[in-house]
Parts: sequence; C-alpha cells; structure tokens
Amino acid sequence: MKLEVPHTLKQIAEILGCGFRGDEAQIVTGINEIHMVEEGDLVFVDHPKYYEKALQSAATSILIDVETEFPEGKSLLIHPKPFEAFNQLILYFSNKSDSKNSEETVTFPNVFIGKNVQLGKNITLFPGVCILDNCIIEDNVIIGANTVIGHDAFYYQKKEGAFTRLNSCGMVHIESNVEIGASCTIDRGVTGITRIGKGSKIDNLVQVGHDTQIGENCLIAAQVGIAGCVKIGNEVTLWGQVGIASGVSIGDKVTLLAQSGVSKDLAANGTYFGSPCGEVKVKFKEMAALRNLPKFLEEQR
Repeated sequence: MKLEVPHTLKQIAEILGCGFRGDEAQIVTGINEIHMVEEGDLVFVDHPKYYEKALQSAATSILIDVETEFPEGKSLLIHPKPFEAFNQLILYFSNKSDSKNSEETVTFPNVFIGKNVQLGKNITLFPGVCILDNCIIEDNVIIGANTVIGHDAFYYQKKEGAFTRLNSCGMVHIESNVEIGASCTIDRGVTGITRIGKGSKIDNLVQVGHDTQIGENCLIAAQVGIAGCVKIGNEVTLWGQVGIASGVSIGDKVTLLAQSGVSKDLAANGTYFGSPCGEVKVKFKEMAALRNLPKFLEEQR
C-alpha cells in the first residue's frame, strides 16, 4: 500500500510510540509485506528465521522486534510486537477505525437478518450476508460478503425413487472472535446446533454441514467442504480443498494438507495427507514408491 502522503521515519515512530535506528528524515513511501516490498517501503518481521530476508529485501525501513545491524541506506523501527504495530499502521493509513474498541455493529447494504437472531457487540456483516432464523452470533465476529448462515441441512430420505427433505429446525452458533470469509455456507442443525468455536478463522468458499462442531482457534482454508455431524477439535488446520465425510471426528491440533479426503476419525496432534488420507510421512513414502513402480516393473521383465 502506497501512502497518500509520505512520512519520515521519525513520524512513523511517533505513530507507533517506538524507537528507531537510522536517519530520522528517511522517507517511507509505502507499507508492504515481505513478498511485495519495493524501495521506500516499510516491512515488518517478527521471527529470527526471517530477519535476514527482511533486512536484505528491497524495503527501506524494517519494523523489527530486536536491535541488530542493518545495511547502509536502510533504517529500523524497534517495536516489541511488529505484527500488531504493522496492523496499526494499516488502520492508520487506510483511514479504518479500530472497531475492536467499539460496541458498534457494522452492517453493509443488502444484508438480511431473519427471526430470532441474537447479535453480539462489534460485529461486521459485509454486503449480501444472509443470517437466517434462530442464529446466535457472538461478539467481534466478521462475516464476509454473500455468506449464508443458517441454511437448511442437506438431509433427504430416498423413497420410491424420489428424495424427500427432512425439515430443519436447528440453529447455528458462532462464538466470539470468529472470522468467516466471502461466499461461505454454514448450515443449521437438523434439530440441534452447528457451532463454530471462538477464535476460529474461515477462508472464502467454505461449506460447513449441519450439526458440525468446529472447535476453538481453528484455521480453515478456501474450498474446504465439511459434511454434516463432523466433530473438529481445537487448533485444527484444514488447508485448501480438504473434504471431510459425515460423522468423522478429528482430534485437537491436527493439520490436514491440501486436497486431503477424510473418511475416518483422525487422532490428535498429527499431520495427515492424501485421499483417503493417512499420516503424512507414510503417504509420502507411498507416493515415492509409486514413482519407482514403472522402473521396478521394467526390471522384472
């Protein structure tokens, strides 16, 4: 992001209330993350693994949590929490208010809210959000554009060659500090509750089926599909296009790599991959063996 009005290093330090090293008159023309920086930009770094990458990048100013040597022509802003400080600068220079200090709920145009919906404080509903009947949305929740909360369950009986819907009378409960991306669908329970645990973050284009229970502080990437009645523990990470069959249980702190298909329960604290998925090291060995199969068959002739 380029700044409408360039600021000096000293001015940036005053905004953040932090110290600096380098020329106080050095000009900052933009703020960018590490993959996008250009000369004149400010970048942040808060992990020793990436200190050198940031210092040697095109960025002119580095927002960092330690005092260290830095290349000539560059400068440092010393802050104990660079990530939070960088977020502060984004809000400051994009003229966005820090709504976390407000109890106001922000509702954009074309939002629909049904009957018997309970809304907490400091909620943001982007354009086209649809919250249907009997939903609870707790404090500090963000819901992206065109997301639907509380649609009927995908639940049918097949009889005499036709499908008959079982009517849904359940609800959705989204706990505090959850963020849901654009064009997601969170189906309500058939007779119970679909729950998203506090602090969980859901990317765009994610489907969560009826009566599914997602734990706290989970991270769910785009195009994940979760069927009904799934139980997901706390601090679980699901990368893009993961698919989970109905009734599966996934333990705490599990990581599922992209495009994995889950049809059976997964134990806690593991990393899994593949379809059907398995423990990641085993699956990678299987893939390596398959790559060698043509050579093996040729040798057997």
